[in-house]
Amino acid sequence: MKYKAPGKCPVCGEKLIITKLGCPKCSTAIEGDFQPCEFCRLPEDDLEFVKVFIKCRGNIKDVEKELGISYPTVRGKLDSVIRSLGFDVPTKESVKEKDQKEVVRNEILDQLSKGEITAKEATEKIKNL
Repeated sequence: MKYKAPGKCPVCGEKLIITKLGCPKCSTAIEGDFQPCEFCRLPEDDLEFVKVFIKCRGNIKDVEKELGISYPTVRGKLDSVIRSLGFDVPTKESVKEKDQKEVVRNEILDQLSKGEITAKEATEKIKNL
């Protein structure tokens, strides 16, 4: 039976590194400092979620059906995997703020196109967003 290599040290919780590789056929061994696969470090339940997500081609409704979980749970699991892979997950507040800035930016561009403000004024207003 083969076991999944642990991703974190059981003593201190630090990420483990791979230092030895071996060939099961000829017993050749190679030692060094090898970078493990990012997905290999995911907890087993996150890895299973990723497999289902890919199998469903990212269709959240299909993931819901396959796993028997709700939409918010799928989104929560997806956000957890994204964070585990080292990426930022935008919050609702940051998305709203970005959307609001986009609305204001478009209003400024509309004012510019109507001749209500100069290009210099538009540039300044957009810089101050």
